[in-house]
Amino acid sequence: MWLSSNVRQLALGLAISLLLVQNIGALPKCSANDEECKDRRMHPDFPASKIPLSRAMAGEDTNDYWRNLSKDFIQKKLSSTFNEKRAKNVIMFLGDGMGLTTVAAARNLLGGEEKQLSFNEFPYTGLSKTYSVDKIVPDSACTATAYLCGVKAQEGTIGVNGDVEYGDCEKGQDKEKWVYSIAKWAQDVGKSTGVVTTTRITHASPSGVYAHIAHRDWENDQEVKTACGSDKGIEDIAYQLINGEVGSKLNFVMGGGKKHFIDSRLYANGRRGDGLNLVDQFKNQDGSRNLYVETRDELMSADLKNYDRVFGLYQDDHMLYHLETDETTNQPTLEEMTSKAIEFLSKNDEGYFIFIEGGRIDLAHHQNFARIALDETVEFSKAIAAARELTSEDDTLIVVTADHSHSFSYNGYPKRGNDIFGQTPANPDDRKPYMTLSYANGPSYDRFFDVEKSERVDPTTVITGDRYDRFPAAWPLEDETHGGEDVGVYASGPWSHLFTGVYEQNAIPHMMGYASCLGSGLKMCTRK
Repeated sequence: MWLSSNVRQLALGLAISLLLVQNIGALPKCSANDEECKDRRMHPDFPASKIPLSRAMAGEDTNDYWRNLSKDFIQKKLSSTFNEKRAKNVIMFLGDGMGLTTVAAARNLLGGEEKQLSFNEFPYTGLSKTYSVDKIVPDSACTATAYLCGVKAQEGTIGVNGDVEYGDCEKGQDKEKWVYSIAKWAQDVGKSTGVVTTTRITHASPSGVYAHIAHRDWENDQEVKTACGSDKGIEDIAYQLINGEVGSKLNFVMGGGKKHFIDSRLYANGRRGDGLNLVDQFKNQDGSRNLYVETRDELMSADLKNYDRVFGLYQDDHMLYHLETDETTNQPTLEEMTSKAIEFLSKNDEGYFIFIEGGRIDLAHHQNFARIALDETVEFSKAIAAARELTSEDDTLIVVTADHSHSFSYNGYPKRGNDIFGQTPANPDDRKPYMTLSYANGPSYDRFFDVEKSERVDPTTVITGDRYDRFPAAWPLEDETHGGEDVGVYASGPWSHLFTGVYEQNAIPHMMGYASCLGSGLKMCTRK
């Protein structure tokens, strides 16, 4: 009996191995109690890839390669010392929707899994918990309040505390419930301040720098009027940027969203209804010392020494994705805007704080545009590399993080050298390929699942290499959702060692404030 049972197990194992080697599709089901069979199914031995391991580094097949790599890492850690100087400058980079899966997948675009994005080289890393007061999985508004103002809030609200509900016209006006960002803390001590984004400048993340509002969509007066009426006295986000307590003092502002600043009767694509042209208001503030630009050429040719404030709006809506631009597109890259911002803000001997967002990583994920999302992540990394090149780690604290993740998956045992946008080595039970990258939900669902036939569509017939390729989603939703897991925090410069560990997202501005002696909390310059 024992021999017979083991022979059957051996025969079953050989059969499974044969099927795997032949890669002929669905495998036999494991019995309920056969854990060894289940384990083989979880970690299959796929057939050798026909793709050469072009990405493997020389020596990876030896012990010494990996041992020396580890030794070098340890030596680097041992030689590092804590920088406990006061941070003159603070640069915060926000990769909107840049979860850890996005970071790992994007490295492939640099040439391989072993490559590093610029911020992966930072000496100190940690994880922040992104949940909000009312939601396990947050949005970009309440998270901006957390990582900029130091207080967690409810979904959809910006610059107000957790007592203000989404869309509450009355409570949102109560200044006792307003919370201020680290940009104001910097302004209060005479530092220059700025905000740069690839989204609308009135979008949720950049608004956290300067706005106080109960609804993230109230970007112009018409949106406020529709929601709350015209007699509440609520200032919309664009108005707060030009005339608000913090917004009116920002020295360097760039992004998209021109439509929210101008009345529809004054500008064809304008969305305002109050007769205002906030762009002209900016131009007329502070005499002739304000510079307004709308093109890359205008930005790159401007002599910034002649101005006190710079404002750039490059699109009516969000700025174009990097993959949508070419040599004829007169739109600056995030790297170029970052370099110009640092050049301009460095004029102030007191230092500066600037918030810089790679905002379209998130928007691409929402549309299941994996190819665009990863490219935007690489562009974000370039901007960070430029900032590091232009500043000194001795006096400039750089913090890189994300507001939240996405329901984005990087899976399926692909071989080294496999195209990150390609299929995995074996077919699943329905004998159709599946992709290395996919989403839990989103608008691509009906392209990859034939509802009438109740079966999957071969994804390799849908994904063609186009920049707008949508990658598979497991269930239908108009827009793919955020993810709720912790996100990475990467830091270099003074007091960057504070950013290690796992902590609440709202601790981030307090740590930046500590390093640069800003705000009313703990400060390195007053510690006992």
